[in-house]
Amino acid sequence: MSGAFKVGDHVGWNSEAGQVSGHIIEVKTADFDYKGHRRRATPEDPQYLIKSDRTDHVAAHKGRALHLIPRE
Repeated sequence: MSGAFKVGDHVGWNSEAGQVSGHIIEVKTADFDYKGHRRRATPEDPQYLIKSDRTDHVAAHKGRALHLIPRE
């Protein structure tokens, strides 16, 4: 499902702490620096900045690590 997400989508992913969910706040389509690391992104393989539902933490992930959470 890589590349199929957009700002505002509610997504989930696996982390060291278990299943996490949040909302996409930005789509990155070019390389960028994030938390001291260079992250690779292209229009064909973007990275997504996601704000956690439970905390103010923002994570960056490729689309292949995410799954869409349907609206209720």
